[in-house]
Amino acid sequence: MSDCDDPVAVLQRWEDAGAHWAVIDRHAHRVTVGLYRCDGGEEVDRFISNDPALLEFVRGRESSF
Repeated sequence: MSDCDDPVAVLQRWEDAGAHWAVIDRHAHRVTVGLYRCDGGEEVDRFISNDPALLEFVRGRESSF
């Protein structure tokens, strides 16, 4: 993920493409998210963010499944 990308938009595009994401690590003000292929679940990328919109988007969710 590029630093200029909106992390919520990244997750929504990932889901729209049929792939999956999952929270790997969560803290009060930071989250690590893994991006996984739709054909077997291989991790292709991960990112760490403290973006408030992302923290709200993943609140109560562990993954896109």
